[in-house]
Amino acid sequence: MIFSLISKIVNGVKEGVKASLKGVENIGTTIVGVVQDITTTTLEETGEFVSKGMEAAASIVKGSISGVMDVGASVVGSIRGIIQGTIRGFIESGGEQKPAVKGAVSQAVHSAKELGLDVGEVAVEAVKGSVQAVKSVGGDAVQATRTAVLAAVDAAKDIGEGAVEAVKGALSSSIEGAEDIIKAAKED
Repeated sequence: MIFSLISKIVNGVKEGVKASLKGVENIGTTIVGVVQDITTTTLEETGEFVSKGMEAAASIVKGSISGVMDVGASVVGSIRGIIQGTIRGFIESGGEQKPAVKGAVSQAVHSAKELGLDVGEVAVEAVKGSVQAVKSVGGDAVQATRTAVLAAVDAAKDIGEGAVEAVKGALSSSIEGAEDIIKAAKED
């Protein structure tokens, strides 16, 4: 049941993103609004699924990445906007911040691996996108940074030691406070 619903969400989002981006000149500025609108619509249609935040957010990110690929746009260049749109739409639809950030960032890192992209670069874009999204809806940016950094590192652990080192290195050099978050997590 849940797998079927997730699959429908991924495919529906993919087709929605593709249709919305066809012929668009500057995908970077358009993607946030497109994904946010699709997220809101998707969550309204699947109501009870909102409580399963991580899976819903991850499904929307996965579908959005597929849609961006299908129109021939840069996935890495679109990650931040995809994450922003997903999280903003999710929170505005009544979803909670933490599962939205965790699901979206984790899926971005997993998708980067599946597509042969630089997982460190994608992790940085995903964390930046999640923090911008949370700020834009009046959420807790400090908590969003912590959740996003830890989600990226945890997702990298599923991939392997090389990915963990790449993600930790990229986040530590690009995201303010990431190094401290990573060190504190080791001590827990």
